[in-house]
Amino acid sequence: MLARSYITNSVNRQTFECFANSLKFDSPHSILHTIAPDLSMIAFDSPRLIADIGGLYARFAIETSYGEFTQQRSLRCADFPSFEAAVAAYLASLKSASVAHAAVAIANPVDGDRVRMTNYHWQFSIEETRLNLGLDTLVVVNDFTSLAMALPRLTPQDFRQVGSGQAVKNSVIGLIGSGSGLGVSGLIPSGDGWTSLGSEGGHTSFAPSDAREAAVLAYMWRHFDHVSFERLLSGTGLELTYLALAELNQMQVKGLAAPDIARCALDEKDPLCTQSLDLFCNILGTAASNLALTLGATGGIYIGGSIVPRLGDFFDRSGFRSRFEQKGRFANYVGQIPTFVITAPQATFLGASAILDTQLRAMMSSPGSAILTQIRRSRAELSPAEQRVADLVLAKPRSVLSDPIHDIALTAQVSQPTVIRFCRSVGCKGLSDLKLRLASGLSMSVPITHSKVTNDDSMLELGAKVLGNTANAILQLRNELQRDSIDRAIDLVAGADRVELFAVGNYSAVAQDAQTKFLRLGLPCGAHTEPHLQELTAASIQPGTVAVIISSGGKLPQLMALQEKIQQRGAALIAITANQSPLARKADAALVAEHNENAATHLPMVSRVLHLLLIDILIVGLEMRHTLAYPIQQEHLDKPREPKGTPAVSPPFPLKPYTSHSQ
Repeated sequence: MLARSYITNSVNRQTFECFANSLKFDSPHSILHTIAPDLSMIAFDSPRLIADIGGLYARFAIETSYGEFTQQRSLRCADFPSFEAAVAAYLASLKSASVAHAAVAIANPVDGDRVRMTNYHWQFSIEETRLNLGLDTLVVVNDFTSLAMALPRLTPQDFRQVGSGQAVKNSVIGLIGSGSGLGVSGLIPSGDGWTSLGSEGGHTSFAPSDAREAAVLAYMWRHFDHVSFERLLSGTGLELTYLALAELNQMQVKGLAAPDIARCALDEKDPLCTQSLDLFCNILGTAASNLALTLGATGGIYIGGSIVPRLGDFFDRSGFRSRFEQKGRFANYVGQIPTFVITAPQATFLGASAILDTQLRAMMSSPGSAILTQIRRSRAELSPAEQRVADLVLAKPRSVLSDPIHDIALTAQVSQPTVIRFCRSVGCKGLSDLKLRLASGLSMSVPITHSKVTNDDSMLELGAKVLGNTANAILQLRNELQRDSIDRAIDLVAGADRVELFAVGNYSAVAQDAQTKFLRLGLPCGAHTEPHLQELTAASIQPGTVAVIISSGGKLPQLMALQEKIQQRGAALIAITANQSPLARKADAALVAEHNENAATHLPMVSRVLHLLLIDILIVGLEMRHTLAYPIQQEHLDKPREPKGTPAVSPPFPLKPYTSHSQ
């Protein structure tokens, strides 16, 4: 029963670890592997969509319980204009309950929200697709990363060993496989789990091991500037090898498709096809051996893809294993490493399912999930009106996250004060607190990554990467907001007679933007970006003034000297800077934003945006604080407020509240 709860994400990892330890298992993975044959009886709370997307076909299945895949379909990619259209068509054909969570393995690198297939024309945004399909979670990963994560779930019936060797427990595992390309990956032990390696190892340079392979390489050089292992260890590679050997043997042949070459070789109908497939197996032995040495993969090398598992005994009798062990002084080392062929037809599905499991468990342990659990537990104790709000939050948490209080109350058919009472009944300070806790869990369906801009990018790709990197950094900032620090900073500014802003270099624009916003609130403020004026201002600053220092790294000697002088004179200090920086540790309140810019460009683009957003959070908080303390009648919204302590000074234009967006 506890294993069932762990798989369905209703028991957390810590609880299950204690259970595993009590039964003398090394880890949760160990016990799950032992009881894997029985886990197919454990039904999930809701069915999950699992997909494997290649260049020709998109395979779909519904996982209803651990490793139990039903309603499997294979759709031709060419029949659909987009990835989303293919998924929507499959979902429309289902004869089961609606799907909330999905995992997609795709034959393409995945390094951000935008996915553009290299061997097909489909391209899509992960988050936009999730929203359009109505999914709570959409995880998209590289297909070989998915296959790698399947390895710990495989049973002895899911693979066969080729040659000798013994796997070392809890050691690095290598993965290689041929299909439309050559996939390379690996698994590294990490605590009681595994970390998969993202790799493009298939594009490493091919090196021949005998005269025949050298002749094939010479043939390839006439057609390609760079000959990688993938050029030979793929479907098209097998076709090119066939033509190269025909030329070497001075034979006039017509080109054959890879499936026809393999079929003729397996049926022993064509010696040239047999030579081509045998050469393919030998070269794969070289590539697998290189991978074993590179990773130190004493846990074994696994072979997947769409080609080798179909070769059966031919592959076992081929020169693959002898070539694998042909490593000179390290022959004994690689000879002890076992090699396995993956025979499980649903291995990629298993890996995608494992990654989705990990994602959902992480979400269940996050604050956003904790508040949903708290709502479920306390629902029976709520008033009937509050229960309607609870049902809305549980059914549509993302809608509640984005809707204003008016829309939430209208949908739940309650009053706005009832919504606030509900928030307090479940342990939140108010609606904003509830949304913050929801957001930290629900936002995990968006991968927070950074896509590197390269010289090969088109202007469209460059723009998409810049916007994607900024959006992902903002999501990460939202997940890492520190409520106590924000409250402390708002309290300091709300009680200040004046605000002095200090910044240097590229962050001077942030200080000038903040100055405008503070002045709009009617609060006397100065922005100081020139070193001499900064020193004079710090030397004359008075108690009752709040200084705000804006710095990405938080360790510039110039700014640290200002910090010391400001606090010596009794003024409060707010730092907008990096977490755990010297400036953050010394400040009275720190608003932190972490982002690693490329220092070589000297353009702190994303971090500057994050600092501007932190200023906006501070400004909106001040405006809300003032609105709650001094309610403003609607007809007076356009009238400026008198600045605190300086009644003779007023902004030169009407003051508008900054909280016109969802509060």
